[in-house]
Amino acid sequence: MKEKEQSRRKFISTLAMGAAGIGAAGILTGSAKEKGKKLSIISDRDLSMLNQAPDGPVLKAGVVGCGGRGTGAAINFVDAGPNLEITALGDIFPDQLQTCRETLKLARGLEVADENCFTGFNNYQGVIDAGVDVVIIASPPFFRPQQVKYAIDAGKHVFQEKPIAVDPYGARIMDEVTQTAKAKGLCMVSGTIRRYQKDYIETHRQVANGLIGDVISANIIRNGGALWWIERKPEWDDMEYMIRNWGNFTWLSGDHIVEMFIHEVDVMSWYVGGQPKRAIGYGGRMQRISGDQFDQFSIVYEYENGKTAHCATRQINGCHNGRLQIITGTKGYADADGKIYNFKDELIWEYPYPEDDDPENEWYVNNPLVQEHVELVTAIRTGNYINDSDEQVKSTRITIMGRMAAYTGRDITWDEVMTSDLRLGPDKLEFGPVTGIPEVPPIVGTAPTPVNRYG
Repeated sequence: MKEKEQSRRKFISTLAMGAAGIGAAGILTGSAKEKGKKLSIISDRDLSMLNQAPDGPVLKAGVVGCGGRGTGAAINFVDAGPNLEITALGDIFPDQLQTCRETLKLARGLEVADENCFTGFNNYQGVIDAGVDVVIIASPPFFRPQQVKYAIDAGKHVFQEKPIAVDPYGARIMDEVTQTAKAKGLCMVSGTIRRYQKDYIETHRQVANGLIGDVISANIIRNGGALWWIERKPEWDDMEYMIRNWGNFTWLSGDHIVEMFIHEVDVMSWYVGGQPKRAIGYGGRMQRISGDQFDQFSIVYEYENGKTAHCATRQINGCHNGRLQIITGTKGYADADGKIYNFKDELIWEYPYPEDDDPENEWYVNNPLVQEHVELVTAIRTGNYINDSDEQVKSTRITIMGRMAAYTGRDITWDEVMTSDLRLGPDKLEFGPVTGIPEVPPIVGTAPTPVNRYG
């Protein structure tokens, strides 16, 4: 066994044993599955897991938010099956929209007519009213509740990037919107990708079938380098600067515990179930040189049924990076991306990855960024309804709960998140000065420096 894998297994074994405690020290004696044995890969939400969506009449999609993720999601959509088109684009900034148009033409030969390109704060209304069938929402998270609501009210199916809100106010809007979509039969698919990834789906299935006994805890870690940032240009007013640098301001992104760490928190929620009754934790800012966010969080979530979860995330350069999603049960523990162990540190099940990464092999790990759109289009064309918005709203709330605990230093309860009137952002969305949201001065003397996205 390679030294790196030995070290990883020792580390996650230590995490799992620590979480399980003496009372959960039972040993799982079942044998490992034979590699290559066919196992079901259909999730508990009856996903098709097709390589491509079935053919059908042309589906037209419009993209709201033409940055990197919006452009990528547009390509993912047209790659999901036949007769899929991008026919409308919207972004606050004309240069962002133009870059997206050029990229789509270069990457997939897609051309969007001038009359279907919209800019300014109300760009989403133009896109949604431009005769599209599907709306891809990939604007900064602050804007998403309002934009998704407009799309659902207009009778459109929605792909919504994560997170779907940055505060309790936005999450409540999304609760109502999700129920409206269900009543109208409008499909909603979220960008919390792991529930559309074959190895994650099958690992979850093994745990749900009792391979590690009853789930009692989770240890979730995502450590990476410092976030991109954008240096302010002299001609930018406060609003333009903040929106262009949205990933570094809490009112626009939710902070990285909400905007990025939601992927890992969503995996945790998938396994643990329910919602935490309270969160305690802390965080801080050591290296971030732009915006007003933290660059580190450590949160413990406690559940009514006695389950606990520790979640930690960091965006600081010059440190060890990695991701762990360890789910501990009464008989063993799972590494959520494809491995299950007993408490003797013995591998008892492993997702049968192909050695050659051959797409024709049924165990080839799919691209979840495309699979999300395969499932959305398949549902629209077959009538096999799909709506995962409830789960994304819950995962978004869990991350907001953790941020509130770290920002305030208090225990935050689930009821508090559900009833809070907290609403981030300025009262008016217009170019010009923004008061009451100061940028935190840069931390001097930290190195290496995060990358300037426009540098």
